Amino acid sequence: MENPTGTKSVYDRLLDLICKVSIVVTGIALVVLTVIFGWLVFGRYVLNSTPTWVEQVSLLLVMLIAFIGASVGIYQQTHLGVSYFRDISPRPLRRAFELVSHIIVGCFGAVMMFYSYKLVVFKWGTEIPLINIPEGLRAIPITLCGAFTLLYSIGHLIHFFKNSGKTPELAD
Repeated sequence: MENPTGTKSVYDRLLDLICKVSIVVTGIALVVLTVIFGWLVFGRYVLNSTPTWVEQVSLLLVMLIAFIGASVGIYQQTHLGVSYFRDISPRPLRRAFELVSHIIVGCFGAVMMFYSYKLVVFKWGTEIPLINIPEGLRAIPITLCGAFTLLYSIGHLIHFFKNSGKTPELAD
């Protein structure tokens, strides 16, 4: 969100940067996922030697794509949401629903970050078979998603309160 002067706050620029990096990382992960599945098919049907590591690496990549991609959806407000009742409500009630929604999503992000971090620590001593890396790596995207969701929700709340004093035409 821009200020009346047309500049973004430092926090908004930070959120934009996190979002852009997340999009690039998930895009690269999607390309890598496509390439390694191509290698799997080629190895299985042409070389008659199935690369067994592909399944485990693809599970890591899917976790990364799904969770980091979901956090970007929270930031861009394109993530799945049920907004029917909010949208048909009168403006004051709609604003209340919007506020409660940002608070609930932020709390969910904080809980997700906290408990997935505990999962990372708990599973770090176990190795993923075939690729011999810590099992805790699977939960890192969940932790990042929770952290990003919390940060994005704080950003939405900041904008919510900045826009609360404006006329209805400008705040919509």
